Amino acid sequence: MGFFKKLKERLFTLKVDEKKEQKNKISKENKKTSKVSDSRPSSVKAKEIKLEKKIEKEKLKRRKKEKKIDKYVAGLEKSGSSFSQRIKEIQSKHNEIDEDFFEELEEILIMSDISVELVVDIIDAIKREVKIENVSDPKLIAEIIADKMFTVYANKSVVDTTLNYEDKRLNIFLMVGVNGAGKTTTIAKIANSYIKEGKKVLIAAGDTFRAGAVEQLAVWADRVGCDIVKPVKSSADPASVVFDALLKAKENNYDLLIIDTAGRLQNKVNLMKELEKINKIIQREIPEAPHESLLVLDATTGQNGVSQAISFKEVTPLSGIVLTKMDGTSKGGIVLTIKEKLELSVKLLGLGEGLDDLQEFDLDAFIYGMTKGLMDESR
Repeated sequence: MGFFKKLKERLFTLKVDEKKEQKNKISKENKKTSKVSDSRPSSVKAKEIKLEKKIEKEKLKRRKKEKKIDKYVAGLEKSGSSFSQRIKEIQSKHNEIDEDFFEELEEILIMSDISVELVVDIIDAIKREVKIENVSDPKLIAEIIADKMFTVYANKSVVDTTLNYEDKRLNIFLMVGVNGAGKTTTIAKIANSYIKEGKKVLIAAGDTFRAGAVEQLAVWADRVGCDIVKPVKSSADPASVVFDALLKAKENNYDLLIIDTAGRLQNKVNLMKELEKINKIIQREIPEAPHESLLVLDATTGQNGVSQAISFKEVTPLSGIVLTKMDGTSKGGIVLTIKEKLELSVKLLGLGEGLDDLQEFDLDAFIYGMTKGLMDESR
């Protein structure tokens, strides 16, 4: 027990308080010194300046973290409130934790788009914990549910959410996904985040198949202040666009090249050939690239999105998932299912329509957003 408390500590506790304590110690030293002399030693002054900088740095980190958590809570409002409400309903309905209770809990987890296999693992883990802790009151089980959702996900394999981006090299991100999943806006949001960090970003408009795709991407590129390489003529070979973009990126010292691709999954043979050709051209210029091959999925499609992901994984190597439109679904469990079914980490979550609403996936913040209603109830 105590999972909610530990989760909040991981999310909200930073080292600012520690630094304040150190500052108080230095202040006491100053008072002692001032009794002997009016002027403080330069070493003490230097310590204070260094400490002030550290405190400001930690405060900035805290503000960023709080902003991210706020986005998770807002973006997961539908999923979190729906999930929490259903748990509360079965807690009120049952007087004890028995097989009937677990059957209804199992149904809630499945309705949240968590795969049946993963639900079985979570329920088994909850049952073991209930037995060990000798818990019989349904009102006390919310914390165990959140704990097991976290540990079952984290224990499946290493949770890697960082994008493979390095300074002092040309980074290549290849974006794949069906039309309508939010690939275009995702590319713009990724570009925007790196531009805000002072990076030089180029986009390759490689989706020459869908009518209007290039123009749509160009509008977003202009909006975020990003350069773009477009096909010379409509229906051009996507590989030629990628080749031109690679040359421009290398010649002009770009930090990041983001490559858009067609999403015609209904014709997997053509898509496979196209992506194979693009990958060969990339690797001919930069052997270790692409550094990321990200599949963009629409969270509102639920299990259909998982089927799409499996199909794309058969067509091309993938390094991670971008899950868009999380704010539009009441079934947040899809995040857990993707990891279990595909053995791929969700690296980015779309938590809103704003340019800064694409957030790095944070398991702590995700579980917090999904179960905040239960935490508030258990206070």
